[in-house]
Amino acid sequence: MFYYLFNYLDKLDVAGAGMFKYISFRSALAFIFSLLIVLVLGKKMIQFLQKKQIGEIIRDLDLAGQMSKKGTPTMGGVIIILAIIVPCLFFGKLENIYLILMLITTVWLGFLGFMDDYIKVFKKDKEGMPGRYKIVGQIVLGLVIGLTLYMSDDVVIRENITASVADSEVVEFGNKDVKSTQTTIPFFKNNNLDYADLFGFMGEHAQLCGWIFFVLMTIFVVTAVSNGANLTDGLDGLATGTSAIIGTTLGILAYLSGHFEFAGYLNIMYIPHSEELVVFICAFVGATIGFLWYNSYPAQVFMGDTGSLMLGGVIAVFAILIHKELLIPILCGIFVVENLSVVLQVSYFKRTKKKYGEGRRLFLMAPLHHHFQKLGVPEAKIVSRFWIVGILLAVLTIVTLKMR
Repeated sequence: MFYYLFNYLDKLDVAGAGMFKYISFRSALAFIFSLLIVLVLGKKMIQFLQKKQIGEIIRDLDLAGQMSKKGTPTMGGVIIILAIIVPCLFFGKLENIYLILMLITTVWLGFLGFMDDYIKVFKKDKEGMPGRYKIVGQIVLGLVIGLTLYMSDDVVIRENITASVADSEVVEFGNKDVKSTQTTIPFFKNNNLDYADLFGFMGEHAQLCGWIFFVLMTIFVVTAVSNGANLTDGLDGLATGTSAIIGTTLGILAYLSGHFEFAGYLNIMYIPHSEELVVFICAFVGATIGFLWYNSYPAQVFMGDTGSLMLGGVIAVFAILIHKELLIPILCGIFVVENLSVVLQVSYFKRTKKKYGEGRRLFLMAPLHHHFQKLGVPEAKIVSRFWIVGILLAVLTIVTLKMR
């Protein structure tokens, strides 16, 4: 909105209006504005939720301090969603396909999580929305994102090609933008993997098969990361802080991928028009950091599934848009481990019950953060240590661009 206004003012030679042309300036404004929205609206939202008695329903899991959280206002994810959308509308290019897809993701998964919270809080159903409905909602989103990327003419890349010049290697880009199923693969010198190459045996149909595989990959990544963030949201500030760390890293990757010179220096594909994603991710990081003001231990408000499903889905879709989805196992290592701990716990319990007649457990409790709670580690220390691990994984993710 403001982008178009100031662009018009710049044509009239109004002093300072040209600042809105710069992605760094608009991204900084999005971050600041998002942070302020959460800080200003957060307290009022908490008071409103308390007045309406919209509090968290806590199960007695025999965890230290768990029952003291009963009645804490929930559905605070609405604040995060507003703090993401409003700055994007103000400072983003609203016709940009990447920004549109991210806004759709935010609203869609936010609504899905909101319905789950609504059932829990207002219908007094602790189970919330049946899991199959959540999965269907995530699959539909993944399908929409994947097919849009396949069909839209605005979604293109310029492939990075390494050439030898005077006994040294230089990175060159193609002369034109092309549609491609290529993605960045870590730890390999030629770090582009084309999904179509996996189907070389299909001959002339290899490219189509590559796109089908890409759409299926999109569905899988969106579902897995969204649920991973949801499982991680079990301790005060854990999912919020982890998402802020991941979001910051994705913002760096998006800026580098959308900058012709930097992309060439790092030998990664150049993605035209993806710079608008930086505006979005700055609003995302601002919203999550701002929410920590109220969500850090001891939490004054919980985001609920309204926030956690959305955070994971946004991270997944963002990584897909910048062709970095294969970095997710490293960057989102916290989410992956939390997800994996539940899968292993359930699988091992069922297997041992079938074999011995009595189920056994790998962990004292899953997800993994509850295992450490059972061991007597204070909640705030668990969260801080998970954040430290998240930062290390974020640094490793960036470093993979040069580790080949």
